This record gives sequence, C-alpha cells and structure tokens, in this order.
Amino acid sequence: MSDAARSRLAVALDLATREAILEAARTLAPETGVLKLGLEAFVSQGPDLVREIAAAGARVFLDLKLHDIPNTVGRAAAAAVSTGASIVNCHAAGGPAMMAAFGDEARAAAAKAGLPRPSLIAVTVLTSLDAAALARIGLAGSPGEAAVRLAVLAKESGLDGVVCSPEEIAAIRSACGRDFLLVVPGVRPAGAETGDQRRVATPGEAIRAGADLLVVGRPILAAKDPVAAARHIVAEIAAAMATSPFA
Repeated sequence: MSDAARSRLAVALDLATREAILEAARTLAPETGVLKLGLEAFVSQGPDLVREIAAAGARVFLDLKLHDIPNTVGRAAAAAVSTGASIVNCHAAGGPAMMAAFGDEARAAAAKAGLPRPSLIAVTVLTSLDAAALARIGLAGSPGEAAVRLAVLAKESGLDGVVCSPEEIAAIRSACGRDFLLVVPGVRPAGAETGDQRRVATPGEAIRAGADLLVVGRPILAAKDPVAAARHIVAEIAAAMATSPFA
C-alpha cells in the first residue's frame, strides 16, 4: 500500500487501558502515518504513554485541545511537544493571543530539545456540534461559518492548520490556502455507525474535498480485524488521491 496514502490516516487510540492502547499502537503503526492519543488517556496515563507510542514507529498526534489563558497554554504546549508528539492542538476559540503563545512556546521547546518542528493546529468547531448546539452556546452563524472564521484566525495567529469537520474542508481550503493543514475527524467508511459525530463523510469524500489527515477511531478499533479495516481505509484514500486535485 502507498506510503503517501498511509500517511493520510490517523488512528485514534481511544481505548480503556494502557495495555490495550500500546497493543493497538504496535499493531497499527505499520498501517498508518499517525497515532492519535486523546485527553482521557493522557490524563489517566501521563506523558510517558506518548513516548511509548512514539517508540512504536508512527507520528503521535497529542489531542489535548488546550484552552486557557495564553501563558498557561504556552507552557502546556511546550511540555506537550517535549514528549515527542509530532502534532498538538489547542482550541481556536481561545483567541489569537492564546494561539500565538501556543505556537511560539511549542516551537521553541521543540527546537531546544532538538526535535523536529511539530505541526501545531487549532480545533475550529467540534464535530459533535450541529447548528442547534451552536445556537444554544451563543455562537453566531452556522457551524460552517464559525469554522471558517476560526480557521482564518488560527492562520493569522501563526498556526499550521486546524481540525475541522468534513463539511468545512472546501470552504477552509479556499479561505486559508493549499499549505494550511486540515485534520479531519468525523470520517466514517460507508455503512459505519456515526456514533456521536454529527458532520461526517467517507474517507474518499474527505480526501477529494481537500483533507490532509483523516482521523478514524471506532471503525478500525471496533472491527473484527483492525488491520484489515485500516488497510481498507488506506486503499480508499489511495483511490481518492488518484483523482483529487489536492493530493
């Protein structure tokens, strides 16, 4: 299978125990370019888990969604990249000063430690939120409008890209350009359950729309054969890349 296609898949290691997470990391690292570790696992297991996952051979996306005052987020970002994580994120809703501190402190920490430059991205609008949910929390406009607005703010704040739903890929790509990294959760193979995701697409649809990195968890981890499930998604990515103007 194409290394280029594998590099576009991030497997979300949303599992209950350290042992299960590490076993999945070892099993799936050869099938993917990125392994994603979320907030629950990081809080329960600590930064050493990130180092162990990185040792499995894939890049690590440390999905902490940092959101606090600029000084706190900057220091947390520095600590996050010092674990060896290749991708770290914050919430764009934290504002430009927070995002600038996030980027500056993380890059400085990576350089000081002799680590590769990390990809630093911001979450726009969670894929679990729809228009009704946004209205209840007081955000104006549709999820798509909010996501584009926050993506532009993230780019202006010096970040490398954003997390967005499949529905916002084309608009953010148009607003922010080809070199802006788009990390896309809410990706489900045809026929898979959507769970708590509200704005979803298939892997092929997301790649053709302009996504750079697809985040997939349950459709792989809950499959009878996770390796086969990952390979099936990578094959769909490869097929879509062959016809996508963004590949």
